[in-house]
Amino acid sequence: MFWPMLAIALGFCGVAVLGVLGIRVFLEVRRLGRQVAATTERINRAAGDLEAAATRLAATGDALR
Repeated sequence: MFWPMLAIALGFCGVAVLGVLGIRVFLEVRRLGRQVAATTERINRAAGDLEAAATRLAATGDALR
């Protein structure tokens, strides 16, 4: 009777450990998703700034001709 109860207890502990690890992975994925969203926003802003600068540079080049 001892061995079946030990096996059930160890199985429960294993499931509990996997649950905790699953929660940690979920939280890290959410954090990574927020970082990716912030980085994407920064890249889009930089692309807009670059486009505006290129437009002004092209206008300046046309004025010099």
